[in-house]
Amino acid sequence: MSELHALNAVLVVAANLLAAGWGMVYLRRRRTPGRVYAHVLALAQSLVIVQVAIGLLLLSGGSSSPDRLHPLYGTLALLAVLSPWLYAPPVPARRLAWFSGAALIAGALSVRAYLTGS
Repeated sequence: MSELHALNAVLVVAANLLAAGWGMVYLRRRRTPGRVYAHVLALAQSLVIVQVAIGLLLLSGGSSSPDRLHPLYGTLALLAVLSPWLYAPPVPARRLAWFSGAALIAGALSVRAYLTGS
């Protein structure tokens, strides 16, 4: 299970940084993203949720992380990807900025969690 957690961590970082960068390109060009971007963003968010679920399974099974901050970074990454669903304004450009920024924060927190978990 911990190998799956480590593999998914790499996917979480890659997907969130891809979603953040791609969203920033759309924002800079003042274009509306298409369906493919929406799917990449949904994949990035889903991977974070799965990563936290795997981490909780590991904790419930008696495993512990090498650093006590590791679960905190995972929790904050989860809150980052969930926050735009609650707080993003309905204006499309500002909404895109919220989701791209949340993906960037989740990616950065995931990198930090990966480094503390190694």
